[in-house]
Amino acid sequence: MSSSFPWLTALIVVPLLGAVALWVLPAGRTRAVALGVALLELLLGVAALTAFDVADAGTVQLSEVHGWIPAFGVSYAVGVDGVGLILVLMSVLIVPLVVLAAWREQGALTVATDQLRRYLALVLLLEAFIVAVFAARDVFFFYVLFEAMLIPVYFMIGLFGGAQRRYAAVKFLLYSLTGGLIMLVAVIALYLQGPGGPQGFLTDNLTGIALDPTAEKLMFSAFFLAFAIKAPMFPVHTWLPDAAENAPAGTSTLLVGVLDKVGTFGMLTLCLPLFPNASRWAAPVVIVLAVISILYGALLAIGQKDLMRLIAYTSVSHFGFIVLGIFAFTSTSVAGSSFYMVNHGLSTAALFLIAGFLVARRGSQQIADFGGLQKVVPVIAGTFLVAGLSALSLPGLSTFISEFLVLVGTFARHPAAAIVASLGVVLAAIYVLWTYQRMFTGPVRPELADMPDAVSREKWVVAPLLALMVVFGFVPGPALDLVRPPASVTLEQVGVQDVPAATTEDGTNEGSDQ
Repeated sequence: MSSSFPWLTALIVVPLLGAVALWVLPAGRTRAVALGVALLELLLGVAALTAFDVADAGTVQLSEVHGWIPAFGVSYAVGVDGVGLILVLMSVLIVPLVVLAAWREQGALTVATDQLRRYLALVLLLEAFIVAVFAARDVFFFYVLFEAMLIPVYFMIGLFGGAQRRYAAVKFLLYSLTGGLIMLVAVIALYLQGPGGPQGFLTDNLTGIALDPTAEKLMFSAFFLAFAIKAPMFPVHTWLPDAAENAPAGTSTLLVGVLDKVGTFGMLTLCLPLFPNASRWAAPVVIVLAVISILYGALLAIGQKDLMRLIAYTSVSHFGFIVLGIFAFTSTSVAGSSFYMVNHGLSTAALFLIAGFLVARRGSQQIADFGGLQKVVPVIAGTFLVAGLSALSLPGLSTFISEFLVLVGTFARHPAAAIVASLGVVLAAIYVLWTYQRMFTGPVRPELADMPDAVSREKWVVAPLLALMVVFGFVPGPALDLVRPPASVTLEQVGVQDVPAATTEDGTNEGSDQ
């Protein structure tokens, strides 16, 4: 389905123009311009949703295809199905919250207005790349964006981060570049196997082509490695804790809450449809790695002393659930993974942003330097608790729905994997509640007695995230309507027969063919 108005191109161009504007306008208008552009982007996202036919969410809509480098088969091609659209909406929601948080959160940025301007320009530039990569329908175009995203993130960590920011930025860059360069070889090989022509890199033209079995396995492995690094997934996750520890809280929010979804999104929308036979071949190993990620990330989170590293390791665990659902190959698990990407973005964004407020007040990320804050800053304590409860999948909050769907869908085909993965739920309760206990309960540390509670701006930052956690927790239907049809399409592309799963709360069989 096409649209008369280029919604996706507008969503890409607006933050690009905003980033340019921040470099040329007077410094005193930096905050207002950045927030205005981010809010305009959010409105455009909502408008794009109204132009999207939810009843046909399994098909690519809002499409545009224009020749870019016809001689090499490269096109500017964008379009979204329900999964791509909901991830775009999540992204354009989180960016204005990051912009608003950055006004006062980072002391160095508020002292040096020029630094703040550069930082917010990088945020808007990254937003443009994120929207584009979730909408890309040309494999080469996707690869270019996949690599281009590294540039703003590298500078956001390396220029504005903590004491080890350069080390963390270089480590992030090396890991990501290595995966990307390996994927590039596979991108070229895939093109040579395809039909060629001026639109030879279009995803639609490369889906369903006959591939040599060995070549298909090698290409799948290259794509999967790049996406596993980005996700991040055990054992190629080690760049993430260092990046999260040393990056500004807003950068960590975008990196873990939004950007890392490109990894699991790529597995779902490129690995599976382009390499269906290899996906089935690799699924048992991937499922084992996913279960290891769930338990490993949770166990390491329990042992962390640094608050930002702790949140990073919880994400390793959560991404394990997402990958598990994708490669369990049931419509229930795949839909649950797609919804999980959104819910993880909401809860992780809230945790990182609230942690940033606390670190800015205390001047330390060490959990041991906090204590008794529930009595001093009750609003911050309460919002942190709600975000943490969402991360541990408390019923009534959005993550519970997606985690439940992943586990139920996985159990229908791989009961042993689902049972072992369920231990991650118990471990999540430990690392969330223990962290809350150490930071917010008990006697108040004397040096923290005068710590100010959340101000109006900070409440506006976290309120939309918490509200969506509750809304999606009780009314997940609209979001699931976007991700269920693409899940069924994915199974058809992989050539896997769906397995019926348990009946859901609305009386429909999640595992049945739709």
